[in-house]
Amino acid sequence: MSRVDPVPAPVPPPPEPALSTGAVARRLGVSPTTLRSWERRYAIGPARREDGRHRRWTPEDIARLDEMCRLTARGVPPSEAARAALGEAPAARAGDRAAAVTPGGPGALPLGEVRPEARGLARAAVRLDAPAVADLLEAALAEHGPVTAWEEIIAPTLHAVGRKWASAGERYIEVEHLLSWHVSAALHRARPAPERSHTPPVLLACAPGELHSLPIEALAAALGELGVPVRMFGAALPAEALRDAVRRTGPCAAVLWSQSRTTADRALVRSVAGIAWGPPGARGHSALLLAGPGWDGRDTQPRAERLFGLRSGVAVIAALAAGPGPGQGAGRGPGPAAGRAAPAACGS
Repeated sequence: MSRVDPVPAPVPPPPEPALSTGAVARRLGVSPTTLRSWERRYAIGPARREDGRHRRWTPEDIARLDEMCRLTARGVPPSEAARAALGEAPAARAGDRAAAVTPGGPGALPLGEVRPEARGLARAAVRLDAPAVADLLEAALAEHGPVTAWEEIIAPTLHAVGRKWASAGERYIEVEHLLSWHVSAALHRARPAPERSHTPPVLLACAPGELHSLPIEALAAALGELGVPVRMFGAALPAEALRDAVRRTGPCAAVLWSQSRTTADRALVRSVAGIAWGPPGARGHSALLLAGPGWDGRDTQPRAERLFGLRSGVAVIAALAAGPGPGQGAGRGPGPAAGRAAPAACGS
């Protein structure tokens, strides 16, 4: 008889690494302070520590925290949520009671395929956990920079919140307001690089009547990171104030944001595009760049170009701020293809 070699036993996969408190907080959308508070008050802490001091959270620890986050987001008091997560109280009963008192019931935000940081931010916003929202936004901007943080973390979360309250009547508006306020505050806290000397500024403004300013605030933060001088005028700048600002600053570019077709004023575009500034004999025109979904489907106006996508929009503006390229005179707008660098409306 032939000898049959024994089949080797399968090698078990290596255990998943334990995570630090900061990494767990970013994944779940809570602040490290909240995790330490839960551990102290409700004994829902990590199974082990390194050197007796540093908390290290195993997958089982994180699963319990994830359940506690899910229940508290649905309105369960933290003490009761902790007992359910630890197996000391029926989770179904706690969840049923939460669904009766929490706007929107058990449904989560419709995020789709997004970065883990976006899911954590969404969870913190739904819980109205302002300290966690602030911490997560600060970490995202510091780690990824304004462009990536906006495009891959902040904007997807804002869009998901907007879709949620649009489908739930008046519910979840408080979540959008809290998140928007903290996004704006985080963008304003981003410290710009020193401005380039002898570089004309870039003027950023929302169209008259336009109150949705977060995307252009993200653009201001991204340009500031590059040291491009920015003059930011925010939401709903009156038409005459916009024209005066262009005349007084002589910007290399003026960006006009419109979220809605009702604020996309073509007559204003024509009047701003026609403004000349500078001393007689050396007068010039600013590049006029139109950003936002309000301009979709509108004919491009003379001397005006569209911006598409925050990342490509930053590249277009940075090139203008660096000076005229070959064959492009000073004081002129971008070339015909400058505003068509990417498919999605800037920051929309």
